Amino acid sequence: MPAPFDDIRIGQVVSLGACAVDPGALEAFCRAFTPGWTVERGAPDAMVYAIWAKLDAVAHTDWPQTKRLGVDALRWMRNPPAGELLRGRMTIMAKDAVGDDKGVVIAQHDLLDEAGRLVFSCLTRSVFTR
Repeated sequence: MPAPFDDIRIGQVVSLGACAVDPGALEAFCRAFTPGWTVERGAPDAMVYAIWAKLDAVAHTDWPQTKRLGVDALRWMRNPPAGELLRGRMTIMAKDAVGDDKGVVIAQHDLLDEAGRLVFSCLTRSVFTR
């Protein structure tokens, strides 16, 4: 959504791109950050969050988003296996102008697996320029 606040529409859906659960990265992540977790169980919750955070960061690099105010209502539905392709999407839920030069956008973010099932979701609040 490379658009200023006033051009953003409630209900608008934006692709955040896609990223596969890399088998080598999964193994390294488990070894470094989730002792006791085995790769056979799929990507641990923290890695799923990291995959979403990467997709989100890459997607909004050129957006007029100036600040992320919050990430909440995090939900993990499943742990995708190595090799699974995850797709990110963002749905605009609400927006509120805050002065003449900025506004707050509330959005739901979802990570979906190859079958279209929900893997992870969260809500964000971000400041966009007008």
